[in-house]
Amino acid sequence: RAFIIECTGTLGGTRVLDIAATAGSGSSPGGTASILKPFIIFDNTTHSGDTLTFKVTGATGFALTEGTTYLCYHNGTDIINTGLGALTTPAGSTTEIQFNSSGAFGGSSKLAWDGTNVLIDTEGALRLGDNAGSAYVGLQAPTTITSDTAYTLKLPVATGAVDQILVTDGSGNLSFADNSGGTSWQAVETGATMTAVAGNGYFIDTTSNVCNVTLPAGVLGDEVSLVDYAGTFDSNTLTVTPGSGERIQGESADAVLTNSTERSAFTLAYSGATQGWLLKNN
Repeated sequence: RAFIIECTGTLGGTRVLDIAATAGSGSSPGGTASILKPFIIFDNTTHSGDTLTFKVTGATGFALTEGTTYLCYHNGTDIINTGLGALTTPAGSTTEIQFNSSGAFGGSSKLAWDGTNVLIDTEGALRLGDNAGSAYVGLQAPTTITSDTAYTLKLPVATGAVDQILVTDGSGNLSFADNSGGTSWQAVETGATMTAVAGNGYFIDTTSNVCNVTLPAGVLGDEVSLVDYAGTFDSNTLTVTPGSGERIQGESADAVLTNSTERSAFTLAYSGATQGWLLKNN
């Protein structure tokens, strides 16, 4: 059985709760049977700046903290605090997450839990360390959020495809989408026919033959760029054909665009069904 000791009253000065190392017998505190027996001690005193120490005569023991319960034991030499006392008393205030602070529990208002969410406050960063432990990637809030309006970013449900970018729906829901913000330039094209992909740019080499480029099915805002790679459009022309039933420069459906200008370069942008693909520059 454990010995249970409760200290009460006001200290009124430095006080020591002293247990004899060998004196006595039986199961009383300090008797030989008490060696290795546990003690549960509750410091219910009022310290008012004074200290209360629990120890074996001639040893050092440990100081008690007002209002704290300890689990300790007599090892034949001194009273040993197991740490299941002051060290397990929660630190900080309600909702603050506990952490190791020099061997005891610590708490901070900058790290809290509201029952659903973890808050890292005052621009604290969430740091994700690498395998070597020498570097990390940090996620951090800005110094000031626009209009002081909090928001949450929700991650996509899947990883997305190659070359896609992360976009938001305006409400914080993130998803992966094709990158339509710039031209993706492709390797030199030397074939007689090819089908273009929206968002791509092509270096067309007609040194050995003419080239017929078929445009993709138009979606508003799509672009395709074409460049005379070898300066040979004047000898072997470039012909651009819209997708079935679509238009180029507002011409009749399926009408083609022929380019025989050396070193020409142009971009076609899709404007909709009425005008179709329009020259953005030429």
